[in-house]
Amino acid sequence: MATEAAAATTPDLRPIPQPPDFHPTVLIPSQNDKLRFWHLMVAGSIAGSVEHMAMFPVDTIKTHMQTIRSCPIKPVGIAQAFRSIIKTEGPSALYRGIWAMGLGAGPAHAVYFSFYEVSKKYLSGGNPNNSAAHAASGALATVASDAVFTPMDMVKQRLQIGKGMYKGVWDCVRRVMREEGFGAFYASYRTTVLMNAPFTAVHFATYEAVKRGLREISPEYVGGGGGEEEEGLLVYATAGAAGGGLAAVLTTPLDVVKTQLQCQGVCGCDRFKSSSISDVFRTIIKKDGYRGLARGWLPRMLFHAPAAAICWSTYETVKSFFHDVNGAA
Repeated sequence: MATEAAAATTPDLRPIPQPPDFHPTVLIPSQNDKLRFWHLMVAGSIAGSVEHMAMFPVDTIKTHMQTIRSCPIKPVGIAQAFRSIIKTEGPSALYRGIWAMGLGAGPAHAVYFSFYEVSKKYLSGGNPNNSAAHAASGALATVASDAVFTPMDMVKQRLQIGKGMYKGVWDCVRRVMREEGFGAFYASYRTTVLMNAPFTAVHFATYEAVKRGLREISPEYVGGGGGEEEEGLLVYATAGAAGGGLAAVLTTPLDVVKTQLQCQGVCGCDRFKSSSISDVFRTIIKKDGYRGLARGWLPRMLFHAPAAAICWSTYETVKSFFHDVNGAA
């Protein structure tokens, strides 16, 4: 006992005081370590389809607001665009082109999320707080997914404003191929990538940062079994909405250019001599001023904020399902 008492008073055994703001970093094992590549693809496909189809009417309004006709246009608000669509074409017009979206969103988001997860794993160097890796992974993911999504996105937007010009998805595909050639399906690809690369970089970096912040303060972040933690749906939704909304506002000018290129020649929309981004920019500014580059920013934000919340919540939920199934197997 005397020996133990003496040891307890030895200075070398005294605890070292820590500064008041000392917070040791705890690295949480990733669920993705236990998921296969096809799990990520299925989760991304379901999330993308649910996201886009749930918010499709808002996307239709945004597309109508961003198209420029043969003459200078007057400012159009969300309510005015909504009433115009309902009055002239009926409620069903809000969903025209939704099947094209469904055909494109599933495969594109399968590529999108699986590329993101794989890139994040290799670029982060094992650091889950590496925002640069999250941004770079998002940019790489969008280059691949846009190659899949751009053709159907073009078809979708033409159907949205076509007013019966096309009988459906496949009629639009056949006519565009016959009248404009295969290149028309990718006329906006360069613009789409230039828009979506920064969009995704901002979106994913913001999502991971907000999720990390909420993880520290939110009661929705609860301990799970097996040494891992499970974020509540509120955390996923809030972080997704923050990332999607911010990214949408910042990239609206490029989205306007993309819409112009995809809808050129349809229902009086301008047709451009080339797919040069600078030419489209100049045309928009000449006809509608610099405000034309911001057209549709509000419905775009109103689309992407809840859409991202839905998408991330669905994606993480499906991942958790696969994780639980693998754990039970």
